[in-house]
Amino acid sequence: MTEDRKPPDMSIRSDHKARRGIGLYKYGIIAVVCLLSSVLCPLVAAEGISVNKAEARLSEDGYRLSASYDINLTFAAQQALERGVPLYFVGEFLLTRSRWYWFDEEIFQGEQTVKLSYNVLTRQYRISRGALFQNFASPEDAMNILARQTTVIPAKLVEKNESYIAAARLRLDVAQLPKLLQVNALTGKDWTLNSDWYRWVVNTAEMTVSGEGKTE
Repeated sequence: MTEDRKPPDMSIRSDHKARRGIGLYKYGIIAVVCLLSSVLCPLVAAEGISVNKAEARLSEDGYRLSASYDINLTFAAQQALERGVPLYFVGEFLLTRSRWYWFDEEIFQGEQTVKLSYNVLTRQYRISRGALFQNFASPEDAMNILARQTTVIPAKLVEKNESYIAAARLRLDVAQLPKLLQVNALTGKDWTLNSDWYRWVVNTAEMTVSGEGKTE
């Protein structure tokens, strides 16, 4: 007595291979997406303004607060600049003294506006502070100047042997953008360029910066 054996169902085996191939294909796509995300996400996160260094020094004309920033324009801001739209940045400084019985005492508050522009015809970048300006051949050179902000506090406002809280911030003034761009700036993140406040302790007795600055 013989037993009839059915030949293996090749359609099932082929279907299994097909599913396995689709699975590997999906995993491949996921791997590529993850790889691209790991590469592109740091680039996106790099956009904006952050404080690189801040310090206080005693000079002949008073107490000088200085801050340097890392500036990476967003894609929207870069495109607008290259098309001739000027960008206005505001550098702000604060000096306060802590009071245990009341709010902190504000000793000094100052700000300065810096205009960054690009001339399409001459292909030059310009940094302007009031009536003073300087031209640059590359955006990197212009950014290096924009990134350095300084103000001087009159010596009569600061007492010796005291500790103060200094603060610095650099931001894009969206109010000075063209009207159409202002709408986009208020409704999206394409124009978010603000370092937030960076604070550090200043001891006038030694004129050295103690502690690390912090953002809020």
